Amino acid sequence: MGLPPFIIVAIDGGAASGKSSSSKILADRFNLLHVDTGSFYRHITYELLRRSVTHTDHAALLAVLPELKFSTRLHGRSAQMLIDGQPAAGEIRGRHVNDHVSHYAAIPEVRQALLAYQRGQVAVAKQHGFRGLVMEGRDIGSVIFPDAGFRFFLHADPGERVRRRESEGHNDSIAERDRLDSSRKTSPLTCPAGAIDIDTTHLTLAQVVEKMAASIAVKSD
Repeated sequence: MGLPPFIIVAIDGGAASGKSSSSKILADRFNLLHVDTGSFYRHITYELLRRSVTHTDHAALLAVLPELKFSTRLHGRSAQMLIDGQPAAGEIRGRHVNDHVSHYAAIPEVRQALLAYQRGQVAVAKQHGFRGLVMEGRDIGSVIFPDAGFRFFLHADPGERVRRRESEGHNDSIAERDRLDSSRKTSPLTCPAGAIDIDTTHLTLAQVVEKMAASIAVKSD
């Protein structure tokens, strides 16, 4: 009897839409590698800020980006990015990175620098014996894996997402990040054609997970 097919689950959505929590649960349930691409952009933002390379200094960006060497190590079921063999030396989810990450993420050369690395997480998942991977972000189902077997787009009322962030102890500029992520010319945040659209505003985490898990279970058994 042959091996079951390798599956890819793409989950897109804005901040606090439920991507991370649901992705981690799906990873546990279906033996998938969990890949948070938002953390990749946060890590590269942290690194560029550490090197005093601003998002407006295009020449400096073009000089630094080829020097950055990306690799992956596992943290439980999750993929953790290393730059030059090291994890981020500081807080990548603090206010300083929050205020800058969408600006760096809008730069085509930054997105291009991460494209192959993100797609390369398939090889990481296979190497470590996972059944597949679940990747969360803002352009996974539209750009990174447009042919993924399972594509979902999560969204929620902005006020509810602000409440969720505050309950986690974070002060995130949700509306501004949405504006920047949705209006950038390269790989904007959008619901990919054919993806399953889920409004999580009035759903519990368990209900969101079950909606996605039911679809995965039916098609992957």
